[in-house]
Amino acid sequence: MRQADLGAAKAYTGEGDNHLDLSRKTLIELYTTMLTIRRFEERVAREVYSGKVPGFVHSYIGEEAIATGICKHLNLADRIVSHHRGHGHCIAKGADMKRMMAEIYGKKTGCCKGKGGSMHIADFSVGMLGADGIVGAGLPIASGAALAAQLERKGAIAAVFFGDGACNEGEFHEALNLASVWKLPLLFVCENNGYGVNTSAEYAMGAKDIIRMPEAYHIANRCIYGNDVELVYQAAAEAISLLRKGEGPYFLECTTYRWHKHFLSEGLEDLRPREELEAWKKQCPVTAFEKKLLERKLLTSSEADAINQKIQAEVQEAYDFAQASPFPQPQDALEDIYSI
Repeated sequence: MRQADLGAAKAYTGEGDNHLDLSRKTLIELYTTMLTIRRFEERVAREVYSGKVPGFVHSYIGEEAIATGICKHLNLADRIVSHHRGHGHCIAKGADMKRMMAEIYGKKTGCCKGKGGSMHIADFSVGMLGADGIVGAGLPIASGAALAAQLERKGAIAAVFFGDGACNEGEFHEALNLASVWKLPLLFVCENNGYGVNTSAEYAMGAKDIIRMPEAYHIANRCIYGNDVELVYQAAAEAISLLRKGEGPYFLECTTYRWHKHFLSEGLEDLRPREELEAWKKQCPVTAFEKKLLERKLLTSSEADAINQKIQAEVQEAYDFAQASPFPQPQDALEDIYSI
């Protein structure tokens, strides 16, 4: 895995020249979003292992800082495209957790009326164009969204989240080339967690360093440590500022690590080294950021507890909503079907 920019973010302390001076309000909002993603994913994982959730579920635990730091800069007009591990992106972009949970359970009140499940959640009302179960498939969709934003001329951008495994797919290079040629306002966000299922990126990737690939297409780029939400927020601010000025696409590689196996299942074996996983767990983005806020006296323990209790109540409310919702009826299969 490429050595990222590991410089610890020192915002609002006066230390470091390259970090934004973030307000307490912004910092608490970043913390709250990360913790919301974590608590939502923990509840979903618990339900999956209880055998209650249909289909496949891929957990975002361990990578919360990336979606949070990026989406904090986006507004409703900005569009994002996600991948199979997409719950965090949905929450960070503002999707309704009740409808998300209902979709995960295959209920009619879900974001996609129970027809998409965990890997295909979409909420157009907040600019979330959808997750996609096919590796790399979101890249051309995001290219189209960026082209639309360019033609609309309203200053909006598009962002696409994908993993290191998608960088080995053909549509990855097609999207890079098109974005470069047309100077699309597209933010490429590579969540490099080091593995495609159980295969190491170091083994599977001939280029070795992901960042070499956008460089070949003359796309501005940066590689950062993706578990530091302040660093992600700052890097995203710089990139999105360039995008809104019409200076073409930007590629941001964020090194991180998923805590769970590729998808939640008793049957799938996790072949990653145990010591590697434990080392990354010690770099938990949520715990590390909470510790920073407590040390800087921007958050008290009682405030942290109150935020956590509020989030837990919201997750429980989402779960209750999903349980009370009906499943689609057989005749619903013929709705939302289009042909040309």
